[in-house]
Amino acid sequence: MVASKLRVSLLAWLSLVAPLLADDSGLIRSRQSGSWSAASTWENGVVPAAEARVQVRSEHVVSYDLQSDKPIRSIHVSGTLRFVTDQDTRLDVGLIKIQPGDDASENGFDCDDHPRMPLPNQPVPALEVGSAEQPIQAGKTALIRLVAIKGMNPESCPAIVCCGGRMDFHGAEMSRTWVKLGDDPKPGSTVVQLAEHVTGWREGDRVLVTAATNRVRKQGETLRPGVGSIPRFTEERFIRSIDGTELTLDRPLSEVHSMPEGLRGEIANLSRNVIIESADASQGRGHTMYHRHSSGSIGYAEFRHLGKEGVKGRYPIHFHLVGQTMRGSSVVGASIWDSGNRWITIHGTNELVVRDCVGYQSVGHGFFLEDGTETLNVLDRNLAVQSYAGKRLPDQALAFDDNSGAGFWWANSLNTLTRNVAVECDRYGFRYEAVVSPADDLRKQVLLTGGHRETIDIRKLPFVRFQDNEAHSQLYGIDLGEGSNGVGPDRDHPFVLLNIRIWDCSWAFRTDVPNLLVDGLSIDRCRYGVSHTRESFRAYRNTTIRRCYLAGAVPPPAAGADETQHVRDDSSPNTIITFVASPKNGQRLVRGTSTDNGEIRRVVVNGCEARPIAPGFTEWEITIEEPENGIISAGAEDVTGNIETDLHRVRIGIPSIK
Repeated sequence: MVASKLRVSLLAWLSLVAPLLADDSGLIRSRQSGSWSAASTWENGVVPAAEARVQVRSEHVVSYDLQSDKPIRSIHVSGTLRFVTDQDTRLDVGLIKIQPGDDASENGFDCDDHPRMPLPNQPVPALEVGSAEQPIQAGKTALIRLVAIKGMNPESCPAIVCCGGRMDFHGAEMSRTWVKLGDDPKPGSTVVQLAEHVTGWREGDRVLVTAATNRVRKQGETLRPGVGSIPRFTEERFIRSIDGTELTLDRPLSEVHSMPEGLRGEIANLSRNVIIESADASQGRGHTMYHRHSSGSIGYAEFRHLGKEGVKGRYPIHFHLVGQTMRGSSVVGASIWDSGNRWITIHGTNELVVRDCVGYQSVGHGFFLEDGTETLNVLDRNLAVQSYAGKRLPDQALAFDDNSGAGFWWANSLNTLTRNVAVECDRYGFRYEAVVSPADDLRKQVLLTGGHRETIDIRKLPFVRFQDNEAHSQLYGIDLGEGSNGVGPDRDHPFVLLNIRIWDCSWAFRTDVPNLLVDGLSIDRCRYGVSHTRESFRAYRNTTIRRCYLAGAVPPPAAGADETQHVRDDSSPNTIITFVASPKNGQRLVRGTSTDNGEIRRVVVNGCEARPIAPGFTEWEITIEEPENGIISAGAEDVTGNIETDLHRVRIGIPSIK
């Protein structure tokens, strides 16, 4: 009897792991570099057909040039799989894994070998759906549809997983992916004005016009469609025509999208010409992820119908325990919508840039920093719309997080959040939460400015920078530190918030943190203004609270506190190189971002000063001579004389597979 049970258990185990240990004899391998559609590219002289298991071998570059609705089971990229940029392409697939070596298992979450730092001069395997220099051309579309394949683990597949390789998705550039409305469109109108001119928007693009109405909710009500749902006021439309800053929509608007005195919503473009989507969300949603020692970036790509609801780690875009190994990577101009599980998850990852992205409709927090070890990341000019309340995920990193629907959520504030807007989320626009509980130890080893690591209670870390953020049309605008038990940064390094705007919320600004400086705060048309202030040092400057049911008194400074106390600026700036162009006439164009808790005086790249292309060196660029030693090095200095010592150094000339 025991032997019989053991035999049954062994058979059950084998049935689960068989796909992971699949016989390589079924693989269709590349024979040489060439086009996917060419029989000569493949060892058996046959182009991979439906259900094929494919391997692009090391040293080979295969150019994907098909529009096929026949799903490939899996693709292991050990060489380079490069989508052509000048024609429409479509790939239906169950799993793409970018990983060195010959192991072509079908694990859609973990890597077969823990990713290691690539050796010098070692070619790196790559999935290239456009590049920063050569994106998929405007007017052409690259579409990857992630298909739930029978026999694959449904908890981890379908997926695109980068295990120590390079993964790039780059579509046609847009000057802005979202902007403020330029006027006050009335219900019944098909014409809207933009606050600024945009490029890259096209007739037929899907757009959303955000809410300017907040309905007070009862217990258990949610924006998410279904039982207990309430009306949503953000509207989707398609562009019929464009004339300068005037858009004509395919259907009239039904809702109000602005309030008096310049309180206006936003209009965002969700369409991109690089698309990663679940082929059938009802059968199984897909996800994408970068592992440690990977590389690559995302620019102007669309991620739709992805994210596995209720499954930890399966998100539309996921940087998983990357640490500093992807310093310089970025997600710029992405559209992530209809997600079953967040938009972008930054987990155990430092020095990542997320800019100009649009997140629309997610279950759980949208732009999400997962476990409290994430520092020195830059979230700049992103739009978060309708993050819905979800449930706690199994064995989640921080037990206290109830996943109640925040546009931006973090437990460690040593990051930069600038120029972001959160609209019509289920509970919070911006939510900083760090609660001590028996299940959570908030003393963590983290990367600090200057490049050194320290084990510290993460509640004691202030922002690198929190400026020009806006929240409207939801329950809480900004909630800082609810449950943090009064632990926070010291008085010389307080939480500093600059130029904050909150309107049309139930609770505008909840501040449970000690030691707070707010310079520039506008609250308008909210039920409650400032609430839950603590008896500790705080200073409010240039504050306006208007038309609130209960304004909430901006408290006077605590006894002995100096309202004009100078914030000590003794930390160095932090710089990230985000783009290095190919050499041209012996020179290279370099772009990056630098942030600081004060003002930056200059950014120096290989001894030359860069020029700012956004306020405060949030974005900068420079053209430099080709370095003889193959190293590009960048760092910043702030106005108080703090000089960055942990320079970002990029080694150029790493060989690609040609």
